[in-house]
Amino acid sequence: MNPIFLLLILLLPIFFSTILLFQKARKPPINGGSTTVTFKDLLKNGHRFLDWTTELLLSSPTHTITIPSTIITSNPSNIQHILKTHFPNYPKGPSTISALHDLLADGIFNADGDHWTLQRKTASHHFNTNSIRSFLTTTLQFQTTTHLLPILSSAAVSGHALDLQDTLERFSFDNVCKLAFNVDPSLLAGNSVDGARFARAFETAVAVSVSRFAQPRFVWRLRRLLNLGDERKLKEAMKTVNEFATRVVEERMMKGKAGGGDDLLSKFIQDENANNSDQLLRDIIISFVLAGRDTTSSALTWFFWVVSSRPEIRRAIRDEVSSVRAKHGSEPGQAFKLEELREMEYLHAALSETLRLHPPVALNPRACLEDDTLPDGTRVKKGWSVMYSTYAMGRMKSIWGEDCMEFRPERWVVEGVFQPRSPYEFPVFHAGPRMCLGKEMAYVQMKAVAASVLERFEVEVAPGAEKERVHGFTIVLRMKGGLPVLIKNRDLSSSE
Repeated sequence: MNPIFLLLILLLPIFFSTILLFQKARKPPINGGSTTVTFKDLLKNGHRFLDWTTELLLSSPTHTITIPSTIITSNPSNIQHILKTHFPNYPKGPSTISALHDLLADGIFNADGDHWTLQRKTASHHFNTNSIRSFLTTTLQFQTTTHLLPILSSAAVSGHALDLQDTLERFSFDNVCKLAFNVDPSLLAGNSVDGARFARAFETAVAVSVSRFAQPRFVWRLRRLLNLGDERKLKEAMKTVNEFATRVVEERMMKGKAGGGDDLLSKFIQDENANNSDQLLRDIIISFVLAGRDTTSSALTWFFWVVSSRPEIRRAIRDEVSSVRAKHGSEPGQAFKLEELREMEYLHAALSETLRLHPPVALNPRACLEDDTLPDGTRVKKGWSVMYSTYAMGRMKSIWGEDCMEFRPERWVVEGVFQPRSPYEFPVFHAGPRMCLGKEMAYVQMKAVAASVLERFEVEVAPGAEKERVHGFTIVLRMKGGLPVLIKNRDLSSSE
């Protein structure tokens, strides 16, 4: 087929649908108390969608906005309605499931209804066992002391700038793969060809899958049918991902239910009440790799960027680390035990403050099954998309006070003890039935890395990169251009 003719076929439907949407949006209907936005506004501000929608949400009387066929809200009452009270009416929805199906297939993070309920019940049981917590702690200790800290030490000796975001992403990928199916791809160490191929293919598959959300569904489906462009890349990447994951599952299945192991894959295989196929096991572990791949590394990157310019926060964290070590009789430089990490209340607060202002997943979409009205009066039509903005919520004075834009860990601490907020005011780990199962594990990993690094090193943003960082918004809030830092060794006996 002539490529120019094919391009016209692809573009003509987009052109006509755009005209129709624009005509409908010229006179937007009033929708409850929400601020209504036209399609013309959307076209004008699409390149800065996150910041633009945040500005609109903060200025809206109800903290809700309506754009064509979509509701976006940062209203805690609405979020509780969506994620808990009327949870069955707001599933992932066919658009999201379809876009991510090549990557996640029927795994827990791409499932609705009974299929999701069964996986959730099994996963919830395994996430709350002491064995998985012990396995996570052991894995963290090994990866931190054997791989992460030596890389930072080498950077301190060389004096060369290090991209901390890239380093933390590779570290997190190794950790989550170890936790999910007890395989270390050694991405941080750089000594595994198979692991590196799997990681690169996984990154490509995620990027292309996410890019589908910016296209009309029929466009990427036609491109997939014709095996064109990014869809061809996705197909090739998923071949590598599936081969790697399938090989791991088959090797583990050969050991049977009695094969032991405390990773998540082994736990699912050992479950006497489950009869999971090899394909579903593959889908499950890939889902967990996606969930833990970039979220903790994103939070840690923003954390180190903030504290690099706040010596009083670094000092408070180091004082707490020293106090906890003294209580447990451990020496500076030793790997932290789980109970030590749990007692670091101020560090927990500093990380939560990071998540408040720089949430890894800034916008979360849901679909509306039946016509509904949100608590603030906003009407939602069947088939519409509904998003809640954790990014905007972290900047709301009505929740956090007049100093909401200030990074202040003390807002989370009362008499030395961390005080959590309602998940409907702080939905960084979601809320309701889909509350993140890995929340505790995420905090354990972040605290272990933050405490270990700050105890041993000074982390300074490299000259020329001190200006306020901008985010590259895809599925996870990353720093555009990375985070170049200089690492310096410090005296372990000092709290300065």
